[in-house]
Amino acid sequence: MRTGAAVDHHGYFHEAVCYGSEEELLAVTVPFLLDGVAAGEPTVVSFGPRNAALLRGVLPADSGVTFLAGGDIHARPAAVIRSCRKMLAGHVAAGARQIRIIDELPRVALGATWDWWARYESAINHAYDDFPLWSLCAYDTRITPASVLDDVARTHPRHLTPDGRHVLSPAYAEPTEYLREDRPVLPDPLQSTPPAVELAAPTAAQARAAVRAADRGLLPAADVEDLVVAVSEAVTNAIRHGQPPVRLRLWVGADRTVVTVSDGGEGPKAPFAGLLPITDGTEGGLGLWITHQSCNHVTWQRGPGGYTLRLTAGNPHVTAGGRPALPAQGMVTP
Repeated sequence: MRTGAAVDHHGYFHEAVCYGSEEELLAVTVPFLLDGVAAGEPTVVSFGPRNAALLRGVLPADSGVTFLAGGDIHARPAAVIRSCRKMLAGHVAAGARQIRIIDELPRVALGATWDWWARYESAINHAYDDFPLWSLCAYDTRITPASVLDDVARTHPRHLTPDGRHVLSPAYAEPTEYLREDRPVLPDPLQSTPPAVELAAPTAAQARAAVRAADRGLLPAADVEDLVVAVSEAVTNAIRHGQPPVRLRLWVGADRTVVTVSDGGEGPKAPFAGLLPITDGTEGGLGLWITHQSCNHVTWQRGPGGYTLRLTAGNPHVTAGGRPALPAQGMVTP
């Protein structure tokens, strides 16, 4: 039997916690975690170093709460979904009737790459709904932009307030609605310069060769090869599922490589494309899922000229002015 606010709920109980002080964060976090441990439920914290240390300092040494460590793979939303589903499945197989998690996104996610993290926050309402999960997503209102908080309200069905109330979000949008919206995407400053490579009607093999040839040794070899795979999948999708003309453009910077693949079509219609594997073969969804696993940022835009997918290897955390979006605070870690 489930406990707490989710006692009569089936599936994923998804709440946001918007706090303005350490005291407010602890006021909701500590009882949420200790009540979970007392009920014998797997109880997990996925915080960056600062808030993890804050929480460790007030919990009993033998609290029974599990703290997860960060890692590079958790910088990519599709990878978080994949790894978190595996973890949840393991707990359920071990007999868990409810799993409690409180987590936070890395601070850099609130900047230039927020578009795909917003899609992540929406998609997990579906992706985790076959598990008895109750999670709190923590957002510090002192550092979170107002536009991000607007998206938090639209992607979380409920809020847990610092005074302990569980309230429905009147702004909440179902994932099938929210994920079909064209989200604003910050331009990468590299795109204001002439591309190093521009190919019309490329084959997947030509696209792979172009990415490898453009590498100047500035990025790790593994990142370059991941980009090669992602670009190959994107071009293949554009040829198979899009409309001509197909075009590839590539820019190389000191800390990143940016590639756009465009075609004259409307792009995938499946709302979860990219974040979840779609294996029916009609939308290119498996290929898009692979690109989201392989790049440090993936964006898409629809316009009068068609559909454009932008893939970034290296550091994507830049604004239109070329400055870092926000300093890092930690990594999301389910």
